[in-house]
Amino acid sequence: MLATDGHCRYLACLSKGKSLWPSMSRYHAIAGGPERGDRADRALLSEGIAVYVACSTLCFGRLPLDEALRTIRDMRFAKVDLALRAEGPHLRPEEVLADVSRMAQRLKSANVQFAAFDLAFDTYDGVEVRNQLRAVCRLARLLAVPVLSVPAAAVGADPNVEVARLTDWQKVAEGDGLILTVSTHTDTMTGDANCAAELCRRVPGLGLTLDPSYYLCGPHAPVNFDHLYPFVRHTRLRDSGTKPEEFQVRVGQGQIDYARVIGCLQLQGYDRTLSVDVRDIPDSTFPVDPEVRKLKYLLESLI
Repeated sequence: MLATDGHCRYLACLSKGKSLWPSMSRYHAIAGGPERGDRADRALLSEGIAVYVACSTLCFGRLPLDEALRTIRDMRFAKVDLALRAEGPHLRPEEVLADVSRMAQRLKSANVQFAAFDLAFDTYDGVEVRNQLRAVCRLARLLAVPVLSVPAAAVGADPNVEVARLTDWQKVAEGDGLILTVSTHTDTMTGDANCAAELCRRVPGLGLTLDPSYYLCGPHAPVNFDHLYPFVRHTRLRDSGTKPEEFQVRVGQGQIDYARVIGCLQLQGYDRTLSVDVRDIPDSTFPVDPEVRKLKYLLESLI
């Protein structure tokens, strides 16, 4: 799934202003052979499937929320991936619960479209958490946000308990017209690709937010996760190496094969968002803003 080459070719094409849509012949093995792959290619072209490039607000975690949204808008991203985290730098779930309507007006005034909410609580049990979840879902409905992503339970959690929780949350999200997804992450049950697929099978309507970096840098990496593509409803991307300290590197210095990720998604009829998620972290060894722009242009050249 993840390759070590191709970045120089991508960046060279970008510098020359070329479009670099991946040849579907590369994915014939996934599609079931050349003949089937050709049919899939023609079908996708005829359907005109639209994929957009969004930006996570975590790319500008050092900025206040309003300024982060303005920066994303000024960079001409099509949509925003908004982080709502109990311990995050921007919007917190309890703030949404306090006044959903006021928060909706505040976000509407930013004049951006939201592709997804990246929701995380400090705990996952209790009435208060469920109330916050319902409030966030109502906010998403007011803003026409299609996808809500949440973390899965930590590694070692009881699968049956997790299925019960996600089934309940799925019903809450579905009630407001949302697609609920669990994010792929090393520290959670979805760090095991087989477990991630099993959660989606056991919870009707549940999807995945795919973050390939965790399958490249995790303790059991590299992990083949081709079987997860049918469940993917949202995608977050950065460039990463194979070592734990290389979770986030400059675009072009890692080993994420963006063209293949996009090609595999397109074979599943993926028509949602690719979210740039280059984190603005305190110990970053490089400025984030140029990498956000670079990855934006690269992804736009591939869709």
